[in-house]
Amino acid sequence: MAKTSVKARQRKREKMVAQYAVKRDALKKAGDWKALDDMPKNSSRVRLKNRCQLTGRPRGYVRYFGISRIALRDMALNGKIPGLKKASW
Repeated sequence: MAKTSVKARQRKREKMVAQYAVKRDALKKAGDWKALDDMPKNSSRVRLKNRCQLTGRPRGYVRYFGISRIALRDMALNGKIPGLKKASW
């Protein structure tokens, strides 16, 4: 489980990226690199990290489900994801 402060920082970055997205695109198309430098650093999409929605874990992220591999396995074993079950042969 990730620290609460790390998850809060990620949410803050996501809000800032959404807030400045249109303005950043317009500045990029205009080629105004100086104005882009003056914008907040956290408004850049590059600074976002894929994190598990349940635990905040940054590694082992499964993009299709939006959760980590560990959370995915637990949910699959508990039958919380329809149509998904652990393979055995």
